[in-house]
Amino acid sequence: MVMEGEGELLDLSHLSEAEQSSILEVLLRDSELRSRDDGRLRALQQKEADPVRLRSLSGAWFNEERSKRHRDTKNGVDIVQASIRRRKPRTDLPLSGVFNGQTEAAPPTNNKDPTCQINDKKDEDDKRSYRSQNRLTPTPRTRSPNTQSLQDSNSISSSDYYSRRNVHMEETGEGTLQDSEDTNSVSSGVTDADPTPLRPGSSVSSLQSNYTLSGSMMSLFSSGEFGAVEVKGRVLFSLDYDTQREELQIRVCRCEDLAAARKNHSDPYVKAYLLPDKSSHSKKKTSVKKKTLSPVFDQTLKYKISVSEVRGRTLNLSVWHAAPLGRNLFLGEVELELAHWDWKHTCSDWYQLQPRVQCSPESISSRGNILLSIKFIPAGSEGGGLPLTGELHIWLREAQGLLSTKGGVVDSFIKSYVLPDTSRSSGQKTRVVKRSVSPTYNHTMVYDGFQPADLREACAELTVWHREGLKTHLLGGVRLSRGTGLSYGVAVGWMDSTEEEASIWNSMILNPNHWMDTTLPIRTNLADRPE
Repeated sequence: MVMEGEGELLDLSHLSEAEQSSILEVLLRDSELRSRDDGRLRALQQKEADPVRLRSLSGAWFNEERSKRHRDTKNGVDIVQASIRRRKPRTDLPLSGVFNGQTEAAPPTNNKDPTCQINDKKDEDDKRSYRSQNRLTPTPRTRSPNTQSLQDSNSISSSDYYSRRNVHMEETGEGTLQDSEDTNSVSSGVTDADPTPLRPGSSVSSLQSNYTLSGSMMSLFSSGEFGAVEVKGRVLFSLDYDTQREELQIRVCRCEDLAAARKNHSDPYVKAYLLPDKSSHSKKKTSVKKKTLSPVFDQTLKYKISVSEVRGRTLNLSVWHAAPLGRNLFLGEVELELAHWDWKHTCSDWYQLQPRVQCSPESISSRGNILLSIKFIPAGSEGGGLPLTGELHIWLREAQGLLSTKGGVVDSFIKSYVLPDTSRSSGQKTRVVKRSVSPTYNHTMVYDGFQPADLREACAELTVWHREGLKTHLLGGVRLSRGTGLSYGVAVGWMDSTEEEASIWNSMILNPNHWMDTTLPIRTNLADRPE
């Protein structure tokens, strides 16, 4: 039954995703019961020759009486279905706008613009909503079933439906909408070494990524079997960054030779995340292309994000089959570490789709990067006998791409000690920066009482923490020292600095009164030390 007006529709915007999912399950159950009743009627028609008895046994008399009494009453099931179809889409706010509590006006209506920004609709983990093909806005939808989808669902048995739920499904645990307090990174005047540009046209595995994973980063935040459909095919897309708008643009062109999820065809769409943020703000999707293994999208996914934040992100671009009932099927993915991307290259390139290799959190050797500067000021070097003793300055500027255990934004702070002193006076920490994967701390730790010889025996330990309610979780850290394993002649485990960490510490010792700038990985393999 097609609803012509908007007056009879119900306002379901106040319902949560779980409540809407429950409603869809009831509709599905209703569809299954109708299908069973149709089978019962067909069996009666074949067996019963008496039309009067057939009318009584089939319940036709009841339907006739009901139609007389409730001639102008709309069917409740149809009203709910139409209300879900006509559900207003959520507007996709720029990241900067969300952080500042701003709202964005609805995009202008233009049904002929195929490159409009893709709005974040509904998490694929929930049951697929029945939606109309005709929308009031030009924003592509995550799914576009024809008007016969409900009637066609009558032919699906309950056993078939539940078997679909047991095959490989789209990952669960999508992030919820959150207010974010991300702040843009400030320019520190540090000259970073030019990273080797990533060669366009090749898929980057996790082994080459900033996080040094033994599998897909996305698998850390997802569940389900990633192997029900064989991964094959490739995807054509390009990357560009608009410096004036501070906007990352991902042009998704097309796919070729995708795996068939259903009887020699798939209903594919492309989804993007800027990891490690897996919240709703980070998710973008194209529209669904029906019954094709070589879909053409020609759509641009846009992110409002600063250049400094982009360098700490990993692009996860995945292809999915949109299942009309149940959950979606994984068809392959590509992960690119944006820190090493050559932004002068804006042409489209083909990337081979890769399977999602499950990896464990224990396999992560780094949970992001920390940008810092250190300086040693010898006693009396500033004139007038100042400072009275040698001072160690540690300027903690920012972190990039913090990877929490659950994905999404992080409430983080940094704690510092200059070992071997583990007393309370040695411990310092920054403020907590809330809801950010690339937080700016801009905090300087100052330690005095040092002689140049002390620096050869000391170790500056900087650890990054995630605060979750009343609990804090260690993400990782760095240790700046000579890395000799000895302190004042005693073997200690915390003198375990990497070559990179030891190099910046030695440079500080050899260049007093000068800031030494560096970017170091937040490693997870810090040797334990006594408290």
